Amino acid sequence: MADSAGIPGGTDAAGGSSKPPRGRRRRLLRWIALGLALLVLCGAAVGWWIYRKLDGNITEDTSAAAELERYERERPTHSVGGSQNILVIGSDSRSGKENAGYGRDRGTERSDTAILLHLSADRRSATAVSIPRDLMTQIPACLTADGSRGAERFAQFNWAYEWGGAACTIRTAEKLTGIRIDHHMVVDFGGFKRMVDAVGGVEICLDQPMKDSEAKLKLPAGRQTLHGEQALGFVRARYSLGNGSDTERMERQQQFLGSLVKKVQSTGVLLNPGRLYPLLDAATSSVTTDPGLASLRGLYELVRGVRDIPAEQVKFLTVPRRPYAADPNRDELVQPEAAQLFERLRADKPLTVAPPSPTAPPTAPTTPTTAPTAAETGRASQNPRAADGVSPEPSKGTGTTPAPVPTFTGTTAGTADCR
Repeated sequence: MADSAGIPGGTDAAGGSSKPPRGRRRRLLRWIALGLALLVLCGAAVGWWIYRKLDGNITEDTSAAAELERYERERPTHSVGGSQNILVIGSDSRSGKENAGYGRDRGTERSDTAILLHLSADRRSATAVSIPRDLMTQIPACLTADGSRGAERFAQFNWAYEWGGAACTIRTAEKLTGIRIDHHMVVDFGGFKRMVDAVGGVEICLDQPMKDSEAKLKLPAGRQTLHGEQALGFVRARYSLGNGSDTERMERQQQFLGSLVKKVQSTGVLLNPGRLYPLLDAATSSVTTDPGLASLRGLYELVRGVRDIPAEQVKFLTVPRRPYAADPNRDELVQPEAAQLFERLRADKPLTVAPPSPTAPPTAPTTPTTAPTAAETGRASQNPRAADGVSPEPSKGTGTTPAPVPTFTGTTAGTADCR
């Protein structure tokens, strides 16, 4: 059969149409749809596997939760308006293959580091307060590992963890500060190293070389990036820099954590799947937490609430302290400054930090610039808002000048880089 031009097969034979037959097109669409469905299913399966793996990494501290429930009546009230307080405990445990290289495992551990992290209700600021390990304080009667219950004792803060684990440390911190601990995290040596390696290391600057055989550390002066083992040695070193005090070590820990916060907030980590997954894997497998945080969802909600806090509003300071009168190798609180700090955190009120004065002696206590007068302290019993040595802030519309925001000695994540 020919068309009007006399070409057999019409326009198809002349190349006028390239469409495949209708049945062939349908088969092709079905294969495409099937392929896309398989890709979606594979992606969902991989996503579910990753979620389950990360979620299963986290160790839940049910024993601490049960012990704290037993003493619920004596604990402080919950945080104001959605603010949160998280106690981060750095354990010096020698158990396990990763920690065995730092000494003999004697079956006990102390809190090498204790940081009270306060997140404001509006999630626009975070304040990390280091509690000295050698601070003399009242430790309550706590349940010990062998099931017995020890007596209440006056001792250095880090003994609470050795005697009664996280629950005893939390109760001690709450008695010391009057602040309700909403969540807690425990990180050991190996977990700390894994998290530092997961972000590609953390940059620090040293004014002078650093050598500490006990911390297994030898570093030159200048700008450098520390990875796992070196980073752990840097935050643990105590006798190789300055006057060898634990206060100076806490300052180095705060500077290091400030640099770590900036690194994690950078797009090189949060927007890089190749780095984000190792960080999540390291973080979830490195911590022991209370049931409220012992899930990937719980940790994600925590991170989501703080990821957009400006580095300048992530503050680090040490609780106001000085050498203990009965033993200069131990610490005691400086009052009323410590009480003022704790009251600000309890009430979720702002505070600022500033570096110490270069003329201040090395053992000078951390002191806010707005310490209350003796008259104000004496009025505390008549005015609840003046409790703990803090002058009351006037109500709006009274026409009086608002109380200034107190400034404590410390630093921020925004100033933690090398300069």
